[in-house]
Amino acid sequence: MAHHAHSAGDFGRRFWISLILTIPVLALSPAVQSLFGLEARMAFRGSLYVLLFFSTAIFFYGGWPFLSGLVGELKARLPGMMTLIGLAITVAWTYSAVVVLGVPGSIFFWELATLIDIMLLGHWIEARSVLGASRALDSLAALIPSVAHRKNPDGSIEDVPSTALSVNDLFIVLPGEKLPADGVIIEGETSIDESLLTGESVPVGKHAGDRVVAGSINMQGSFTARADRKRSESFVSKVIDLVRKAQASKSHTQDLADRAALWLTITALVSGGITLVSWLAVGAAFAYAIERTVTVMIITCPHALGLAIPLVVAVSTGLAARNGLLIRNRTAFEEARLIDAVVFDKTGTLTEGRFAVRAVVPFAKASEDDILSLAASVEARSEHPIAKGILKAATDHSLRVAEVTHFEAMKGVGVKGVVNGGQILVVSPGWLADNKVSYDAALVEPHYTQRRTVVFVVLNKALVGAIALGDSIRPEARAAINTLTAMGIKSILLTGDKKEIAEAVSKELGISEYYAELLPAQKVDAINKLKSRGLRVAMVGDGINDAPALATADVGIAVGAGTDIAIETADIVLVRSNPADVASVFTLARATYRKMFQNLFWATGYNVVAIPLAAGALASIGVVISPALGAVFMSVSTVIVAINARLLSIGTRAPRGPA
Repeated sequence: MAHHAHSAGDFGRRFWISLILTIPVLALSPAVQSLFGLEARMAFRGSLYVLLFFSTAIFFYGGWPFLSGLVGELKARLPGMMTLIGLAITVAWTYSAVVVLGVPGSIFFWELATLIDIMLLGHWIEARSVLGASRALDSLAALIPSVAHRKNPDGSIEDVPSTALSVNDLFIVLPGEKLPADGVIIEGETSIDESLLTGESVPVGKHAGDRVVAGSINMQGSFTARADRKRSESFVSKVIDLVRKAQASKSHTQDLADRAALWLTITALVSGGITLVSWLAVGAAFAYAIERTVTVMIITCPHALGLAIPLVVAVSTGLAARNGLLIRNRTAFEEARLIDAVVFDKTGTLTEGRFAVRAVVPFAKASEDDILSLAASVEARSEHPIAKGILKAATDHSLRVAEVTHFEAMKGVGVKGVVNGGQILVVSPGWLADNKVSYDAALVEPHYTQRRTVVFVVLNKALVGAIALGDSIRPEARAAINTLTAMGIKSILLTGDKKEIAEAVSKELGISEYYAELLPAQKVDAINKLKSRGLRVAMVGDGINDAPALATADVGIAVGAGTDIAIETADIVLVRSNPADVASVFTLARATYRKMFQNLFWATGYNVVAIPLAAGALASIGVVISPALGAVFMSVSTVIVAINARLLSIGTRAPRGPA
């Protein structure tokens, strides 16, 4: 898409000016005068030189993008569509100018002028289409306001550019205003409309301690927040960068289009040469042979082919972003159309991820309050949903949450730290099995049958108790699984939870295959086993604990919400914590692939008919295509490809519930 360096505005200006200059060219052209019987009225001494003047102005001004493109392609030794167009208009202008200066022959000035007009119009429409495909970036950039109300250390309020906010700066947001930065509320409460970021129409209640995202809209009360990220590191900025990179990334299908464009360019040059030699060989006039040659070169221009794939890439990436699907790896996204099985993490993906403590089970002499207090002290440093549930329970019971040192999050296993000199671990059943720690399973079995998640508390290497937490299945999860099944995609559950819980969740959602009590490394093994069965596998997880599995799968999909989204983890990131969007990924990937090949078919297929007609294969029965008509056909194919790409849609989305 190098020729898109010329802006839509530039093509528009050149088109309108060239179109105005074309009026005298048409009026002074002998062929047009003859057509309307105006030779006697329009003829005057020197009219051909006036015609040459206006035609030359159109050639150099209107044709400049194509002439400069020709030079650029020849310097790069990559002849393409600009080479063909540039050669065609140069031959037409040079031959016609020589005729005006006295050499016998025909004048092609009106064909030249209309050809350039049509080419400029086609490029203008194309450039506007490409510009429209990238509007997602503009709308995202416009989310962040230009001014922020910064609260200074002395308590005064100062209006500053939002770019001037630094990490730890305090800022105030009034009702109806957009947030200027990512941060944490330290004073006040409100409800915030995050629909432009997450697509969810219901405002989200926010209180002190809650995170807020730049670009969202404050609906009710004013509040004070502390900025915790630079503007360049905000969620919106990361999304903009992500979309820009995805739109600029090269599609695998583009390789096929590039090869086709190269061969089509060679075909155009060879066909043009053969056409010229053939007509001269049968005794045709040189002017007629030149006209056929120019028409062949114009109509064979692989212009639509150059637009076929990049425009679909731009449209699909922008469409995905508007629907909360952020594409990090273009190749993986295209591979998503081939996926046979989707492996789901359970917690936070198929379930709400909002845990509440249902029971505390002592294994030793420790009391329930002691067990909950120890666990809460360590979990206070964790952001995991289970940690939040334990901490809330301890707070609700007014239990002491002690200071923790040497804190460490063990991915997919749990957390550990030192509290009051004792080492505390809060771990999953898988950790106990892996470390051969035995316990009375009968004490926790009833909680597994009630589909509760159980974590274990270890004090100084001694198992002291367990905490059972309840989580609920997302209301939209079943519909998402049903949609995937209807698409011919198998759903599989992977979890570190007990088998009984995995079985209960799978049964409720209609999932036939599940793997339970898995550590992160074992999740990788499970995915490799699925791949060894010949399945193309997508992994859906939180993007942090499931990072190894996400990297191992053919397509990794990270599920997150707002600023907590793990953008650096997976191939595709879902802004909403909503399994319904997983089906949308595959729907869009399939629709994108169909559009690519529809465009490739149209951009190349019409040449099968157009080239022989342009060469004059049916001239004997009166079917002859002029250079201007050839330009019309070429431009129409380009416009059709552009319109077809813009018609790309995400299709029928899976039923949506609250995210």
